[in-house]
Amino acid sequence: MGWFDGMGAIISALFANDAWTLGDALRANPQALWTLGFLVTVLGGLAVMAIYRAVPFIERYFEPTIMVVSYLTIGGIIFMGVIDRFFLNGQPPWSTTVPPFLFLIMTWVGCSYNVKLRTHLAFAEFRTIMPRTGQFACLLLDAVLWLGFAWIVIVTSTQETIGAAANFRFMAGTDNVMQWWFLISVPLAWLLLSGRVFQNLADDLRNYRRGDVMIRQAVIGGDA
Repeated sequence: MGWFDGMGAIISALFANDAWTLGDALRANPQALWTLGFLVTVLGGLAVMAIYRAVPFIERYFEPTIMVVSYLTIGGIIFMGVIDRFFLNGQPPWSTTVPPFLFLIMTWVGCSYNVKLRTHLAFAEFRTIMPRTGQFACLLLDAVLWLGFAWIVIVTSTQETIGAAANFRFMAGTDNVMQWWFLISVPLAWLLLSGRVFQNLADDLRNYRRGDVMIRQAVIGGDA
């Protein structure tokens, strides 16, 4: 079976709006799944980069807003859970299960934002002493590795999300909140990350051609 065989079945199952059917299509066409995942990673990342360039407000504030809202929501749920438990003799059963999923959202969206800031194992001190060609090669390697990671995570986390939807997994402690509502944030966050990778790669190509500085010191928690 070729790498593209079965892609039509997956796309048809997607538009059927049935998670069980989609899950069956993914399991029946694993090679097509990885091919489609690669296309989504690359084309989706380029689309995200285009959106960021077209709307600077989104580029600057979208990820930080999600991180801050998730963090404050986690803190609020935990705080109210403590008050309910020790002072009101009760605690919502979901107060210990929802925060980890919100942390999942905050973590991977934050990962995308830090790719923008280049604070993930940048080794700037080592790279700054390399010749320009070596610096560019390292930056290109960064892009290839990040896109490879994104490809793997998008495919595997999408499978897990569809499995959760197909099996009607509810959030523990609730009877109407689905797990896949939160799990889908993982492939979406890595799609944002792939957009940041292409954004950085475009900047690196421009700097290399113009003779500008290639490696800058990254600051965790800084702005760019």
